Amino acid sequence: MGLEGVASGVMIKEVLLKLDVETLCSLACVSRSLRFSVSQALSLFSALNLSTFSPDAQTVAHILGRTRTNGGGLLKSLTINCLRLDDSCVPLFLSPHLHDLNLLSCSLLSHHLLPSIGETCPNLRVLTLELVEQDSPEIFKCNLVRMLKGCLYLESFCLKIRGTGDANALQSIEFFLPKTLKILKLQPLLEQDGIHLVNQLQVDRTFSETADFCIIPPLGTCIPLQCLSLVLDIISDDLIILITNSLPLLIELDLEDRPHQEPLLHNDLTNNGLQSLGSCHHLTSLSLIRSRRNQQVSFKRINDMGMFLLSEGCKGLESVRLCGFSKVSDAGFASILYSCQRLKKFEVRNALLLSDLAFHDLTGVPCSLVEVRLFSCSLLTCETVKKLACSSSLEVLDLYGCRSIADSCLRSISCLHRLTSLNLSGADVTDHGISILGQGSPPITHLCLRGCKRVTDEGLSILLHSGTIGKSLSALDLGYMPRISDKAILTIAKVGIGITELSIRCCFYVTDSSMEVLAMKRRFQDGSKPLRRLDIYKCGGLSVNSIKSLKRPLFPGLHWLGIGHTRLTGKGNAILTEIFDERPWLTLCLDGCEMGCHDGWQFHIPEYRWS
Repeated sequence: MGLEGVASGVMIKEVLLKLDVETLCSLACVSRSLRFSVSQALSLFSALNLSTFSPDAQTVAHILGRTRTNGGGLLKSLTINCLRLDDSCVPLFLSPHLHDLNLLSCSLLSHHLLPSIGETCPNLRVLTLELVEQDSPEIFKCNLVRMLKGCLYLESFCLKIRGTGDANALQSIEFFLPKTLKILKLQPLLEQDGIHLVNQLQVDRTFSETADFCIIPPLGTCIPLQCLSLVLDIISDDLIILITNSLPLLIELDLEDRPHQEPLLHNDLTNNGLQSLGSCHHLTSLSLIRSRRNQQVSFKRINDMGMFLLSEGCKGLESVRLCGFSKVSDAGFASILYSCQRLKKFEVRNALLLSDLAFHDLTGVPCSLVEVRLFSCSLLTCETVKKLACSSSLEVLDLYGCRSIADSCLRSISCLHRLTSLNLSGADVTDHGISILGQGSPPITHLCLRGCKRVTDEGLSILLHSGTIGKSLSALDLGYMPRISDKAILTIAKVGIGITELSIRCCFYVTDSSMEVLAMKRRFQDGSKPLRRLDIYKCGGLSVNSIKSLKRPLFPGLHWLGIGHTRLTGKGNAILTEIFDERPWLTLCLDGCEMGCHDGWQFHIPEYRWS
């Protein structure tokens, strides 16, 4: 019996409801009966995630229109990439039935969206907004307050504002926070405004219990805040101590700062600030990041003693992320591993003094590590990796920028039977080591070999043809690898059936033939998935003729393409204009952003859909 003969009810329940939205849209184009079944299926969805691509207004109207017909109205959760949506689209995705609303990359939406959310979505529990700075602080504050007054049941509120003002975007804003709020995430914020905010969360405990919203504390019976995440200009002792004294119910604390100059002694984080975290007895997740985005700075007033105090006061930690602790040595970092018996996730970045000694006796560590990320820790060698490989529970291993990692530890990694993500960026590995990794059986889905200059086409071919990696991989990064050429890309197209994300940026020996084989990837083997994201930034071997590979029906399903500093970037190209018309979901990036423009959506130019 043909596909169209299958009973519609069975088809919807057993097949269609298990597919993602993009696949459903593709099926709807096959036949009239499938289009009807897809329409029925969409009306039954309780959650939609449209964040993996940036739909236009017509697509959003088509999809969401189906969820509200045929007796629909069941949609409770909605996530949308709003890169191409303007204010005229707001009525399409706002509904009183929504409990979760996540609007990402809102480069064209004005702040008038805020009161509309409060008026139309009174039952929201989760709200995430990524906006561009537009109005004066006073106008923004007015719109924000109107929104929060209408969202009396919010449990999670995440607000990220992008713009040239950076940390001034949320300056001196008083938040009328619902009493139900448990999760609060704000970016960016000045330290003085962060202190003001936390102060408002802990004053006036006698406020009336009958108030619908307030700017008062989780202490007592008001705002039971359990998660606080702030991106600031500076993290100081004053802020940390105030947080620990005011929010004792915290489970998660995530603080990142981006200083523009070296912090002053009286306005920096010290050992005293770390010690005060011991007052948060429920704390299970801690992230303290000093970013080098604006200035080459670090936490220079924290040493091993600060880590000793932290590990003794917060033994219940399950996740720890630390960046910029340049004065902490092996003893300090090891104290976290040995004291926190429930530790599952451990991340350290830019630790100049971290060496193999911190991991020399992991067999005595009581925790079962699941995720380990060690970024740009130049003193670490293969000995650390071999020790970490003793943890059979390890699922994520990220060794980005650890340049002393070599072939000798890859056999240990190949024995990690739960490992799904591996980052060897910048490691001193060769084809021999990569072949050993391929002989193992880790179910790796994400592999980064960026900057591994000694790996060649031959090594990649052996990796993908042997073991299980060739079948399990979904994302592969081969950027900045000078020995990768068209031969390796042909291997990926033929063997990497599950690869949907590929980065070959700065691979100078990649030519037009690579674009041709990637464009026809699905034709080489049954079940092969098409590429969703492709990064060819600075691939100088590509000619302007390679742009023809982007025409339909080639590259089916491609959502994002990084073409900066290539010959494909001429906006006056007639073929490029035609491709824009054919592919309403395709976003082109000229700025050298990482895969998907995670940090570059604010540069979106709507008329060309360039980010």
